[in-house]
Amino acid sequence: MNKVKNVIICGLGAIGTIYAARIADAGNINLKILLDEERIEKYKTNPTVFNNKEYSFDYITGDYCGFNADLIIIATKNSGLMEAVDAVKNFVNENTVFISLLNGISSEDVISSVYGFDKVLYSYYIGHTSTRQGRSIVHDGVYKTVFGEKDNQQLSKNVLKIKEFFDSTGIPYEIPVDMDYSRWWKFLVNVGYNQASAVLNASYGVFQNSERANNLAINLMQEAADLAKAMGVKNTHQLIAQVLDVIKTMLPETRTSMLQDIDAKRQTEVGIFAGYIVESAKKYSIPVPYNKVVLDIISAIDEKNAL
Repeated sequence: MNKVKNVIICGLGAIGTIYAARIADAGNINLKILLDEERIEKYKTNPTVFNNKEYSFDYITGDYCGFNADLIIIATKNSGLMEAVDAVKNFVNENTVFISLLNGISSEDVISSVYGFDKVLYSYYIGHTSTRQGRSIVHDGVYKTVFGEKDNQQLSKNVLKIKEFFDSTGIPYEIPVDMDYSRWWKFLVNVGYNQASAVLNASYGVFQNSERANNLAINLMQEAADLAKAMGVKNTHQLIAQVLDVIKTMLPETRTSMLQDIDAKRQTEVGIFAGYIVESAKKYSIPVPYNKVVLDIISAIDEKNAL
């Protein structure tokens, strides 16, 4: 089994920076950050500061030659996924493994359609939200990478390869037996609380203390759980209860990533949450009224913020 020595991270936002900093601090890994020319110049002029430590990463564009990636971590926004998938083509070889930290439920399918399912592991980031001011990012270190094949009763060579890499770099991780269930669980968190927070302008503390606010999130999640069941995911009746257990532990003052996007007048990712549910539900004739309304509301907020 080939060890991970050469790593590319696509995107250096809040989540990408968490991984870049941890890998850089670990040493002995050849780390490249793949960006466009404009961002490279911006970040060289105004370097990334993570938890009060300045980092000068090795930035490359897709035209860079002579680098064979063992691991490619996609950490862009969903709007940048296709551009990232195309930009890494010069670095992909027979041993390359992809993990995607994007929100939503479909980025792995997009990557696999270009490079093949044998190179892509299902994965997601779960943890406390970072706070960001310019190029300065602060994070409390509470997170993990959940990853694996769809079924991990027996670990594949790619899972073992990434497991060893995470062990060596100190990146927290979990390998669930049923990855399909686990990634839908994360999807429900986003569908319920990211979207409800965006509509209500509410931190987690509001949901912890307001029954009506929390019920909005639950209704959004129930529609997602109904869709998951129709798509063949097992044990979907357990999803919402397990989400609620985690929401109780969140810091009350924390604002979700979608709400932070709205605060900063960035476009949200409502299309991969409510948009995905509304579109997919048509195939199964599942009613999704809450997600339809939320899709309209948040899309209107996005349009307003783009004016």
